[in-house]
Amino acid sequence: MQDAFTIRSMIAALGITAAFSATPALALDEVSYGTNWLAQAEHGGFYQAVADGTYEKYGLKVTIIQGGPQAANRALLIAGKVDFYMGGPLGEMDAVKQGIPLIDVASMFQKDPQVILAHPGQGIETFADLAKLESIYMSKDGYVTYFEWMKKNFPGFTDAQYKPYTFNPAPFIADPKSAQQGYLTSEPYEIKKQAGFEPKVFLLADNGYQPYSTMITTTTTMVESKPDLVQRFVDASIEGWYNYLYGDNKAANDLIKKDNPEMTDGQIEYSIAKMKEYGIVVSGDAETKGIGCITDERYKEFRDSMVQIGVVEESLDYKKAYTTQFVCKGVGMALKK
Repeated sequence: MQDAFTIRSMIAALGITAAFSATPALALDEVSYGTNWLAQAEHGGFYQAVADGTYEKYGLKVTIIQGGPQAANRALLIAGKVDFYMGGPLGEMDAVKQGIPLIDVASMFQKDPQVILAHPGQGIETFADLAKLESIYMSKDGYVTYFEWMKKNFPGFTDAQYKPYTFNPAPFIADPKSAQQGYLTSEPYEIKKQAGFEPKVFLLADNGYQPYSTMITTTTTMVESKPDLVQRFVDASIEGWYNYLYGDNKAANDLIKKDNPEMTDGQIEYSIAKMKEYGIVVSGDAETKGIGCITDERYKEFRDSMVQIGVVEESLDYKKAYTTQFVCKGVGMALKK
């Protein structure tokens, strides 16, 4: 009798377990994040949080919509077609000026990876030495922003040096008396492959030009109506970045290469190494307050530098461009090994 009772009890218990197992899990909140370029290691933390289940842990189902030459992810955010976008402070301050309700809620990069590259063996040892060169290849956006800042803060830079950059390094490679804009994690690697030399690298962020970069930008409506969802997306993305830089990132890199088949393992490895070496993600406030940190002081410093060169109007209510409520809480810091 006891055995029969025990068997019936086990069956009943299994039945209860099965009933619970059959109960649908709580639905995940579906969220989309639009990046600013094709999939790459510089987006790795977001892919990591998809690949290792971190977003799901936070109750989110996240779709990453990669950017690229024909993408318009910022416009999609404005139109409400994506929930978050990889923005930046100049874009959001411009949005404030135009009355577009966009807002930065986290900054994954404490340092903008923008660099100026020069040839070795040309006597260019400091950032100021770049003013000696005859030509500097840069984009129109660079010309009206950081080149204006360079002219204002370092003697010798002139408009005569400006040459349009078509994202082809051949003119720079051919002219040892020239410099070229680039991304710390990309162009130096490609130039070494094509030309066989390592260019001199000058990170703008280490020489005083210090915007936040690779931000999480959303709408003010999202912040006001769904602050919990915003917080969960920010926290999960922060954890994703810690795990990408300091954990097993193979699955994330596989997703990156799936989205962008031209991406190579060598480029990814180089990019991660440079992000760590230069403190692109973890430096400054992120050292003590965690990845993603935004502070009033730092945002104001950059805004002031842009006022100085006439890119931003002093009267602009720039505080509408960002909020600190979701960051600087030490989320994920224990994951840094």
